[in-house]
Amino acid sequence: MFTRPAPSASRVGEDPVTHKIGKYQIIKEIGRGATSVVYLALDPFSHRQVAIKSFQPEVLRDHQNGARFRKLFLTEASLAGKLAHPHIAGIYDAVSDDEHAYLVMEYVSGGTLEPHTRVGNLLPVGKVIEIIFKCCKALDYAQRHGVIHRDIKPANILLADGTHIKISDFGAAVMVSSETTQVTGVGSPAYMSPEQVQEQSVSHQTDIFSLGVVMYQLLTGGLPFKATNNYSMLFQIANVDPAPPSLFRPDLPAGLDMVVKRALAKRPADRYPTWEAFAQDLVRVFNDLRTPDQPVADSEKFNTLRRLDFFRNFSDVDLWQVLQIAQWRRVAAGSILIREGETGTGFFVLASGKVDVSRSEHLLSVLEAGQCFGEMAHLQRRRFRRSASVTASTAATVIEIQAAALDLASDSCKHQFTLAFLELLINRLDAADVRLSELLERNLAA
Repeated sequence: MFTRPAPSASRVGEDPVTHKIGKYQIIKEIGRGATSVVYLALDPFSHRQVAIKSFQPEVLRDHQNGARFRKLFLTEASLAGKLAHPHIAGIYDAVSDDEHAYLVMEYVSGGTLEPHTRVGNLLPVGKVIEIIFKCCKALDYAQRHGVIHRDIKPANILLADGTHIKISDFGAAVMVSSETTQVTGVGSPAYMSPEQVQEQSVSHQTDIFSLGVVMYQLLTGGLPFKATNNYSMLFQIANVDPAPPSLFRPDLPAGLDMVVKRALAKRPADRYPTWEAFAQDLVRVFNDLRTPDQPVADSEKFNTLRRLDFFRNFSDVDLWQVLQIAQWRRVAAGSILIREGETGTGFFVLASGKVDVSRSEHLLSVLEAGQCFGEMAHLQRRRFRRSASVTASTAATVIEIQAAALDLASDSCKHQFTLAFLELLINRLDAADVRLSELLERNLAA
């Protein structure tokens, strides 16, 4: 049931009044468009804040466009629970009847990227690259689940904090398995790809083009295609090559011009073939920007985890969770990471460099990137007295995860850690067995 808001709550940001949409207690209105109103609400059962997008009844009853708006609603509603990714805004519930239609979604407090598309409020270049990298990973995940967004624009990318983003509004999405052609009236003209403009078949490369437009705007504060009306805009998208971003910001690294140019290629065959190719070009540009004293960026962390043997069976979604619960440290040679006899509840994965493991000042082993140490503190499920010391023998990057932080991860992520630890223990038992056999053979030979 939908209880209509009192007039005093009809303006954005006004004090809340007591009313509900279904079971959800409305706190305040936080957004309003031509077809829907978005409210901040409280779910009384989970006690979490949610965003509710309610389509206005007159829109659904409109004889000319009502059917199209209802189809967009049903498309987005059908994705509830299907796209579980840390950089995609979750859809929790959907309700539709003859009079009302609303979606219950994850609430993201930071607002959209729109304020950062204007000159004077642009984000640092490194942050822009990080944000687009995360968008690539989220849209790659959606594509692998058969979903093309088709309406990527700054208003549909929510910025929680720092570079943590959530892609929202999948109302215009299309399932690759069921439909791959353009539907008239879907998408935002300034962010459409040439194939959308020409009503040709669409694919994930359609979203790549749209994200290229978003990137251009975040870097320069202007759209790559400028026009006074939609017809001129669509003509330019199909026929005109935009000026390189560095023309407006000479301080931009040269590599960015090439990334943007390829993302905005007219022909899909000239565009990035995959989201991964797009993402890795962004990483290369970012690495050229980074200075040694900067903290490890999320894109670098993700790529590092993906390369490490310990995490080889983790899904992308699991790896993003690892990023959220782990602490990364760059340490100098000689740094003591674990002291023999001390207690602890965390374990470590070596991201780069080498460490020495010793007991009573006798070297036991040397560990390299991708190997884990200190895991008994986690496996024992209690504060564990360390039986050996671990010292960085070279400059190294270590990933530390506390048991309490891992407890907050999803069951899937925790399961992957359990499997990785089991494999680690089996390998160490095998190695110990080999060493014992060699020792016995030497003793018998003597």
